[in-house]
Amino acid sequence: MIRVAVSGACGRMGTLIEQNVLSADDMELVAGFDLARVGEDIGNIVGGGALGINVTHPDNLSTELKRTRTDVLIDFTIADAAVKTIETACKSKVNLVVGTTGFTPKQQQQNEENIKKSKIKAVIAPNFSTGVNVFLKLIEEATKHLHNYDIEIIEAHHNQKRDAPSGTAIKAAETINQQLKEEKPIIYGRHGLAPRRSEIAIHAVRGGDIVGDHTIIFAGNGERIEIKHQAHSRQTFAAGAINAARWISREEIPPGIYGIKDVLNL
Repeated sequence: MIRVAVSGACGRMGTLIEQNVLSADDMELVAGFDLARVGEDIGNIVGGGALGINVTHPDNLSTELKRTRTDVLIDFTIADAAVKTIETACKSKVNLVVGTTGFTPKQQQQNEENIKKSKIKAVIAPNFSTGVNVFLKLIEEATKHLHNYDIEIIEAHHNQKRDAPSGTAIKAAETINQQLKEEKPIIYGRHGLAPRRSEIAIHAVRGGDIVGDHTIIFAGNGERIEIKHQAHSRQTFAAGAINAARWISREEIPPGIYGIKDVLNL
């Protein structure tokens, strides 16, 4: 049985992940961490009745991880909080599944150093959807043939998303550049006098309850190709996180930092 803890236990993704853990035959929910609703029973929060597992304040993360003998900690929160969570999990020798986005380069480096130093296993990805990762593979192939086309990225998310552009949009731009002999500069939106040159432009839309849309436009003379992914439900991300937790718990997986491509064997 895989013993799972969830950071951001009372958030939209956190509660959905907890529901998925509770319905999995090979997993046990042992802890949940959040700044809100501390002391409340997680079962009542997710709507399944009392479980005898109360929300714990993140200040007590280390103590609770050790007490519950957590195997995997899943984090879908915000970057500043996740950096501290990752550091504590590393010190506690707890494996990680991280779907948080918005890390600065310095924070990313800190995360990687902590994970490598502790010799734990971690899956870190901006998007845990199977479809999105196939979408990224399609972008790789398209770029090989359309490298001289103008390339634009449009992403849309709900009005509560804090970071912009999305981690998936940034990953898409990086994926494109990896296929090019010369990297294109990445810009974020346009205003004023902005004649097009060789850049990849990323445009972020925020509104309503949009779960997550990403469109890559390859525009040439007389034609264009669009590759698009739309998430209709957050369940696709939660299911991906559960699969990652299951994959990383396999004994044959060595310590290290992995992406969702490794989980899906893409």
